[in-house]
Amino acid sequence: MAPLGDKSDTAEEAMVTEAENKPISNILILIAMQTEALPLVNKFQLTGDVDSVFPSGVPWVRYHGIYKDLHLNLIWPGKDAALGVDSVGTVSASLVIYASIQALKPDLIINAGTAGGFKAKGASVGDIYLASDVAFHDRRIPIPVFDLYGVGLRQSFSTPNLLKELNLKVGKLSTGDSLDMSPQDEASISANDATVKDMEGAAVAYVADLLKVPAIFVKAVTDIVDGEKPTAEEFLQNLAAVTAALEKAVTQVIDFINGKCLSEL
Repeated sequence: MAPLGDKSDTAEEAMVTEAENKPISNILILIAMQTEALPLVNKFQLTGDVDSVFPSGVPWVRYHGIYKDLHLNLIWPGKDAALGVDSVGTVSASLVIYASIQALKPDLIINAGTAGGFKAKGASVGDIYLASDVAFHDRRIPIPVFDLYGVGLRQSFSTPNLLKELNLKVGKLSTGDSLDMSPQDEASISANDATVKDMEGAAVAYVADLLKVPAIFVKAVTDIVDGEKPTAEEFLQNLAAVTAALEKAVTQVIDFINGKCLSEL
């Protein structure tokens, strides 16, 4: 007689297979900044919630609508109540993606946004990357095993057909809560073998993995981290143009996904 555990394992595998072969219908797009989000809101003619699906008092904003055969939910973490700036960073991203998964039950998560790129790894301003792996670079815990937990390396959902069709660049994504890069961060990013760096991807990957929702990461390069210009200056200089490129890329990704199953990506 087979061990009892085998039955539950088989049932779980069957559920995963069924989910991967069911047409994708509900997509959750998480974008950290309003400037990055609004072009997609306009492109897909999404409308804001009248009655929020989120807890009272949080600044999180949901736009939603139907595009072709897909129900799109675009989530923006909103503005900080005290300072009025975008609620960027890993803490905000973790909270809002957890609440969004619970409330909206997406088939697939797309974390889209801008990122810094490394010219040493072949990145240029305006490049669009689909992240193959995501990890943290500012959670340094120099204790055996805790060090691996701090890095939190996770693979994004595999999309070989999407990559082939859209000819996007592929690279590893490293996440931290600072826009600039300290020498310690630089060493960790190098250890992560990252081509691009952002401020939310690995946090989204952690929650998505925890709740077993496939996630992909579409990142547009606004600034060259190992270049000659100050990061903040170059980021602001290129934000508008790169955001337009991001909107185009995410639209292409959504068009490719429409009518397909997870297993076809």
